[in-house]
Amino acid sequence: MGLFDLVKLFGGLAFFLYGMHVMSNGLEKMAGGKLEKTLRVMTSTTIRSLALGAGITIAIQSSSAMTVMLVGLVNSGIMQLSQTVGVIMGSNIGTTLTAWILSLSGIDSDVILLQLLKPKNFAPIFALVGIIMIMASKNMRKKDIGAILVGFAVLMSGMEAMSSAVSPLAESESFASILTAFKNPIIGVLVGTVFTGIIQSSAASVGILQALALTGSITFGMAIPIIMGQNIGTCVTSLISSIGVSKNAKRVAVVHISFNVIGTAVCLTLFMIAQSVFGLDILESPIGVVGIAACHSIFNVFTTLILIPFSKQLVKIAEMVIKSADDTPLAHVPLLDERLLNTPGFAVSECGNLAKDMAKIAVENVYASLSLFDKYDDRISEKVLQNEEILDMYEDKLGTYLVRLSSKDPSEANSREISKLLHTIGNFERLGDHAVNLLKAAGEKNGKKINFSAEATAELKVITAALSEILHITLDAFINDSIEEAMNVEPLEQVIDKLVSEIKNNHINRLQRGDCTIELGFVLSDILTNYERISDHCSNIAVAMIEVAQNSFDTHEYLNTVKNMGDENFKRKFAAFSSKYAL
Repeated sequence: MGLFDLVKLFGGLAFFLYGMHVMSNGLEKMAGGKLEKTLRVMTSTTIRSLALGAGITIAIQSSSAMTVMLVGLVNSGIMQLSQTVGVIMGSNIGTTLTAWILSLSGIDSDVILLQLLKPKNFAPIFALVGIIMIMASKNMRKKDIGAILVGFAVLMSGMEAMSSAVSPLAESESFASILTAFKNPIIGVLVGTVFTGIIQSSAASVGILQALALTGSITFGMAIPIIMGQNIGTCVTSLISSIGVSKNAKRVAVVHISFNVIGTAVCLTLFMIAQSVFGLDILESPIGVVGIAACHSIFNVFTTLILIPFSKQLVKIAEMVIKSADDTPLAHVPLLDERLLNTPGFAVSECGNLAKDMAKIAVENVYASLSLFDKYDDRISEKVLQNEEILDMYEDKLGTYLVRLSSKDPSEANSREISKLLHTIGNFERLGDHAVNLLKAAGEKNGKKINFSAEATAELKVITAALSEILHITLDAFINDSIEEAMNVEPLEQVIDKLVSEIKNNHINRLQRGDCTIELGFVLSDILTNYERISDHCSNIAVAMIEVAQNSFDTHEYLNTVKNMGDENFKRKFAAFSSKYAL
């Protein structure tokens, strides 16, 4: 094997790793938030988690990305450590698909249909179709599909380059003498571990082993221990990703390592017993690319089967290794972990969930402040102030995270969702500010023993009911992503504006008659101003949702259309709300 063959080997490895990266990114973009929704539903039992881990890893073609994702989710408090065990096991099984795809390169037949199954024959077609889709299509989803096809073609080109580079080794006596060391299973495990740890890709490591197998120099006895070591080496990625996270997140990496180390220890012991006691002839036989794929799958499935009953024990091992009386409180944990930025679709979906939590806190805070006008309670007052601090934290961290996420080349649908969230979270934070303003007004009313007139009290009851309904409609529309419900916000917002104007005029009339005082007027004005601003922010949230659905962010155009262009649906709803909340 000459210098140029060595260069070709490393160049092929570079192509392989880059192709895998491009393909994985494209697959993840297409999967998007569906991964996150599935994750929340299917981690209730170990078996479901197992199926989920295998499915997601097959979908994104990267067990390393899956494990890093789990570290980020646990660090963010979104998942519990126990939920990750089954997902990790399933991920190890899912990653074996790559080896099976690569094994197609070993097909040797004169039948045209079988020849078409060889990656080197159909990869150029994939590359051509993929590049046409990337260059000619304006649809981001089609561009992502094109990237997947090109990534696969580059990956297979790398595999072919590696196979071609190592083919001279079949005739090399030096290489044959080196391989004698691999007859020691322990050395085989160590080599597989170290090499996979260096390149941080078990798929690439298995691919290189398959390329070497094409020379006919690798036997079953050599390959099996190396495959075991490759499963330990792939844990390096999760180990690196656990740097600087909470202790509970570090335990995810420990579970991953424990699973593979225990599995390797058991399988290696059984392998060495079988080798020494039974002296299996097959272990001296050359292994092919299909044989490597089969051994890879059998090892991971067998390890999973023997360790599934001990899922809780794996968690206990992790807790013993990473000892802690108390984990970092959730309040001090980042709302979203930076590791999730590597999977934009997943991160966008989690941002949406956190925005919904923020929306609930904001609306509940306004309701709490409104309740203080009837009966002032210091405990409720304190809770409102605490929630306001939480809302400020949400807006700060979630806004910063969304801006960073927008630079990660998200899909078209995810980009629209990011825009919607950036437009809405500020409005939810402002709802919290107005809740505090109402709290102060309620405190002033209570402290000064101020009582409104019967007429003013009745009017406030009407507009408060209208405000409660617009908050309810806005929250329901945002939580359920209901554009139909969002359409109801603007007509009611116009009714609230009209009510504010009417109540202020009525107050002036009462003031002129001597039925009210200027001091009462200040408190009433504060209340009405905040009511109007709250309804305005509800309108902003609803309009942002509608504009995203219409793929446009021209808010003024939308509002002018519904108000001034004779929109019959808007008129009908405005009339209905006006009748319902008449003074």
